[in-house]
Amino acid sequence: MNVKLFLILLALFVFASPIFAAPGSGTPEANYHWVAISAGFSMAIASGLCGLAQAKAVAAAAEGMGRNPGASAAIRFALLLGLVLIESLALYTLVIIVLKVK
Repeated sequence: MNVKLFLILLALFVFASPIFAAPGSGTPEANYHWVAISAGFSMAIASGLCGLAQAKAVAAAAEGMGRNPGASAAIRFALLLGLVLIESLALYTLVIIVLKVK
């Protein structure tokens, strides 16, 4: 059943993709105002998800340190590395927005 549903959806996406192709509007500045709006939404989504991920990481690290205090140094290192990688998502989004919206 799942394979059949997957193949039906795949065929639908393949055959329906030309429908969504829009002809050129002539001037690229006509829809430029949507770039700033979508950039704001993307930064809000990225910041919100980073906050959720950081809260989950800190909660798991605190629980791990509480269960095994002897491994707190290793847990702290893994926590800091994880937090840096999570925060890089928001920073990459910010860099893309700064480069795209002028």
